[in-house]
Amino acid sequence: MDVLKRPIVTEKISAQNKLGKYAFAVDPKANKIEIAKAVEQLYGVNVVSVNTMRKLGRKRSKNINGRVVTGRTPLVKKAIVTVAEGEVIDIYGEL
Repeated sequence: MDVLKRPIVTEKISAQNKLGKYAFAVDPKANKIEIAKAVEQLYGVNVVSVNTMRKLGRKRSKNINGRVVTGRTPLVKKAIVTVAEGEVIDIYGEL
């Protein structure tokens, strides 16, 4: 199971990077311990804490062949990972 899907890069999260906090989109079934181990293994840093949140999908509807089809966007689970003081995760290193 791939725990980490992708890093989240927004203006709000980039401001938190200076404090040692990084955000990742994670698997909805992953817990905090699995997320911490995945970040430590992938980036080689010491994780101090992990905070998680679930963003429920919103309702969407569209017209197909004169009929209205309704559904939901997928659920997204996000994790805010705090690394030890003085350590940095280079998100752009692979680009």
